[in-house]
Amino acid sequence: MSETEFDSLYRHGFVRVAVGVPHLRVADPAYNAEHMLGLARQAAERGAAVLLFPELGLSSYSAQDLLQQDALLDACLQQLDWLRAHSAELPTLLLVGCPLRFEHKLFNCAVALHRGRVLGVTPKTYLPNYREFYEKRQFCAATQALAREVTLLGERVPFGNDILYAATDLPHFVLHAEICEDLWAPVPPSTYAALGGATVLGNLSASNITIGKADYRRDLCAAQSGKCVAAYLYAAAGPGESTTDLAWDGHALIYENDERLAETPRFAAQEQLLCADIDLERLAQDRMRQTSFNDAVAEHRERLRALRRVEFALEPSRARLPLERVIDRFPFVPADPAAREERCYEAYNIQVHGLAQRLRASGFEKLVVGVSGGLDSTQALIVAARTMDLLGLPRRNILAYTLPGFATSKKTRGNAHTLMDCLGVAAHEIDITPAATQMLADIGHPYAQGEAVYDVSFENVQAGQRTAHLFRLAGQNHALVLGTGDLSEIALGWMTYGVGDHMSHYNVNASVPKTLIQHLLRWVIDSEQFDAATGAVLADILDTEISPELVPGGEDDAQPAQSTQQRIGPYPLQDFNIYYTTRYGFRPSKVAFLAWSAWRDAARGPWPPGLPEADRVAYDIGTIKHWLGVYCQRFFATSQFKRSALPDGPKVGSGGALSPRGDWRAPSDAQARVWLEDVARIPDTL
Repeated sequence: MSETEFDSLYRHGFVRVAVGVPHLRVADPAYNAEHMLGLARQAAERGAAVLLFPELGLSSYSAQDLLQQDALLDACLQQLDWLRAHSAELPTLLLVGCPLRFEHKLFNCAVALHRGRVLGVTPKTYLPNYREFYEKRQFCAATQALAREVTLLGERVPFGNDILYAATDLPHFVLHAEICEDLWAPVPPSTYAALGGATVLGNLSASNITIGKADYRRDLCAAQSGKCVAAYLYAAAGPGESTTDLAWDGHALIYENDERLAETPRFAAQEQLLCADIDLERLAQDRMRQTSFNDAVAEHRERLRALRRVEFALEPSRARLPLERVIDRFPFVPADPAAREERCYEAYNIQVHGLAQRLRASGFEKLVVGVSGGLDSTQALIVAARTMDLLGLPRRNILAYTLPGFATSKKTRGNAHTLMDCLGVAAHEIDITPAATQMLADIGHPYAQGEAVYDVSFENVQAGQRTAHLFRLAGQNHALVLGTGDLSEIALGWMTYGVGDHMSHYNVNASVPKTLIQHLLRWVIDSEQFDAATGAVLADILDTEISPELVPGGEDDAQPAQSTQQRIGPYPLQDFNIYYTTRYGFRPSKVAFLAWSAWRDAARGPWPPGLPEADRVAYDIGTIKHWLGVYCQRFFATSQFKRSALPDGPKVGSGGALSPRGDWRAPSDAQARVWLEDVARIPDTL
């Protein structure tokens, strides 16, 4: 694909939506229509596909009995026609609030305008007639209409609360409108619309403001978007409505599946245009996977079959239109400090309680763990220590072994001993070099004859020797071998089958990616889970190069000679790839677009707290493409057979785990061709 096409959010299953809160005057449709058109032009310039206005925006909501005056109703109809005519120059679909007469009844309506056409009219379903609202004095509810079609501005168009506006040229974009009180009802019309396929739900509201009401609006929009697995757009009336008895705050909200994407300042004096980018493919993936959603569809199939679709060509821009939405660089690690604190607390305790239950159920009271001085074994060891505390068992029941080999550095070996001492576990060291040398000689490896051959067999002999020791030690001491391998290594197949990080009796890190382990360790330090000496060695481990330490690096062994990330890619990028391919099933080109949006500018968007400045880097599209190709080959084609034989371990995050008993089940002999072909379509430069 071209660079321009790649850098368009519409190319990757997104849609830009907008909510407008214009100035208005009570009972002045010409003024109101003019200000709506001004915001509509701004929304079109920003590439928005749909723009939602407040309830009764043409007439004003607070006009009360003036809404039954012919002069005002005629003027509303004239200005609606004026807006319709001017919409011909805009690609944006407009949802306009207007009072309309049909069947000798007055309805509070949302009118859909697009490219000079009226697409349909949705009347309000639930009319409030309590507290400060007495809408039944002026209006009839949608259920009181006899016709399902009406003539409006010379066109015969659908009329009802069952209309879905479906774009023929933007997959998954299906829009539904409801009005204010409809959301407050126990079963909003948008619930059925979502079950019937609507992915974007709009609410034209007036909604005066009282103390505490804004929070309730947020809760309603969040819950409806989450339950319906949809986007939810909400507009409340702003400046200009009558304050005879009520006040208005111009509150606009955009949610996607329970996540607030955008919100306007309240009580703003100026007009407001709120935009956000909705990931339609993400919503479609979630619905496809959520069996309860589709069970509900089946339960209400007869009603849903009666929903009406109005198809139209949206003609989304294919010009360069980068995402405005902020994409987290670390999807497993929140950038918000409070959210990060909660995430780490939960992850750590899930690991601890999972291990505690395994020990209770098995009847074992001891653990054997290999301690390398690296990130993963460190996390496993501190989880083991806290588990012993929880169970009321001595930490000496943790039989910790550092197992230096041909390439163990002074730094990692020293940190392993320091950590074991600080935690008060039973610390041991077994040099595996003699045993590994004997095995290399037994298999006739060139290294045994003095040749500097450091191939896969050379590396695997060491991993196998360590695992053999740990399992025999566990058998001898009636203990369980605690696994250390993390989700990132499991996804990339960066482990030796049957030994090393692959095999254990129970693996507490099985669903924890490398980037989260780094932040868990920072959280353990910051929250003082252990004493200052332990915190100091944890900080030093965090500063150590990530390495398997299997290949000698020469005379200076103060630091690891190998760099894992030079072989399989930066873990921040690979964890990003893991999240979006396993959690959402996105095609590689979309994953690359998201990664580029997140990582192209180090100064854009928040970083997780505590991340060193040196790690706050940017990646260009060429780098993203290269490592995504490595990931797709390793994940989809070459390493599934290892994942099919994983030991037990607790699921930690919503990103899932790769256990064959959990979130990922795949054949071991699949091909990566379709993913790699899509990678090839990613531009090399932007």
